[in-house]
Amino acid sequence: MTRAELTEKIAVLKRKRGLSWKKIAAEIGPGSPVYYTAALHGQMKLSRAEAEAAGRLLGLDEDEVALLQEVPYRGSLPTAVPTDPLIYRFYELVQVYGTTWKALIEEEFGDGIMSAIDFDMKLERQPDQKGDRVRVTMSGKFLPYKQY
Repeated sequence: MTRAELTEKIAVLKRKRGLSWKKIAAEIGPGSPVYYTAALHGQMKLSRAEAEAAGRLLGLDEDEVALLQEVPYRGSLPTAVPTDPLIYRFYELVQVYGTTWKALIEEEFGDGIMSAIDFDMKLERQPDQKGDRVRVTMSGKFLPYKQY
């Protein structure tokens, strides 16, 4: 079984069992629901204990549990410019605000990047009288470029 096939199987099992990503994450362990969801979408790896917990919940076999523990080939979008409207909006944010984020981060921290490896993210519903809002909080370690 390939990682993509396992990702598809997990989506089918989630739907058939009436599970939410939050419920699945709570059963896997104490880590971030965002991280666990990314792992089950084939973008991160799980520890043995986390993979075994996911396997018990979803009814995965031993080989599938082992596959959840392998380092994945990351990057799951099928095209250079995403076509899914929700994902595209994040792309649009980078297109519109990317140079602004870069300028403000460099002004505050210097020449470097925000890590996507040493990184935390949280998604929350923010009630609003004009319609609920999506709050995305990202926090990544600043990594300065090294001169050599």
